Amino acid sequence: MRGWAHELGFSQIAVADVDLSSAEPGLLAWLEAGHHGRMHYMAAHGLKRARPAELVPGTLRVITARMDYLPRDTQPGWQAVEWAGLARPAQAQVSIYARGRDYHKVLRQRLQKLADRLVAEVGPLGYRVFTDSAPVLEVELATRSGLGWRGKHTLTLHREAGSMFFLGEIFIDLALPLTDPVTAHCGECTACLQACPTAAITAPYRVDARRCISYLTIEHDGPIPPELRAAMGNRVYGCDDCQLTCPWNKFAQPAMLADFDVRPGMAGTPIATLLDWDEAEFLRRTEGSAIRRIGFVRWRRNLAVAAGNALRQADDAGLRAALNRAAQGADALVAEHIAWALSAPAAADALSSGPPFTGVS
Repeated sequence: MRGWAHELGFSQIAVADVDLSSAEPGLLAWLEAGHHGRMHYMAAHGLKRARPAELVPGTLRVITARMDYLPRDTQPGWQAVEWAGLARPAQAQVSIYARGRDYHKVLRQRLQKLADRLVAEVGPLGYRVFTDSAPVLEVELATRSGLGWRGKHTLTLHREAGSMFFLGEIFIDLALPLTDPVTAHCGECTACLQACPTAAITAPYRVDARRCISYLTIEHDGPIPPELRAAMGNRVYGCDDCQLTCPWNKFAQPAMLADFDVRPGMAGTPIATLLDWDEAEFLRRTEGSAIRRIGFVRWRRNLAVAAGNALRQADDAGLRAALNRAAQGADALVAEHIAWALSAPAAADALSSGPPFTGVS
């Protein structure tokens, strides 16, 4: 099965048990603290997230899969390139994973092909494929199956691949042999906690989504809290800071698939250029991309915040003009963020980002 998975672009597969009861107290505490923000679906599903056999009756095992996503042409020192992008206020920064094709589509199709191969080999099976598409404790399953360990930023870490990979699962009613978990290797390192621009990693292994830039730019559908806007810098879709600073990501691997190569406009593009996209161009440019999922309104909201942060660093007539053009016909949400962006005088008091150094334990 590992050979089949590799042919499909997966870097690693493993097998987890379905008993996740020891993870339930932590899940409940996280939900009770409200750290899921407005992701109401997380609370709605409750403990079903920690009970695979309730989510898909008959499930005996979970096949977990890892797929690396750094673009194929990624060179050593890629983290420095990303930090440099974050230091250019007028340039829009899109999270690396979202610069290519929508990973939901890529993984789901390939997990389905892997399941089809297994059925062809052993006969009829009950199974269901998941890719960040249902109440599944992905990191918990990945950790228990040995795909890696849970880092202090709550993402899965692998000694030979860092954290720059996607996870997917196949719930199956076949009692496959379990694979062993691996030991954790974060040690005393707290680089990810220190690097988070909004202090969303409130403690090791605990993230308050309400402060997380990835949540704010993608999941959150309302106004960006004014007190968090400056810390967002030029990040218009997602945030990679906790991964950029992680020492283990010097081992991150390029993808095997062309799907994750960078699309035009998704890296190094001026904020003003993106503000000039109308909705038709946004839809055309983001066809097959995860970015399309947030819609044109959130996209422009995020761009307005980034533009306001850039203007606080240095005045830019072209950027102001782009904001004024975008304000024409904007809905109330976008208009408020554009007004906020335009109201700020140029000043050198915006928050900056930089890669704190720490050693691997």
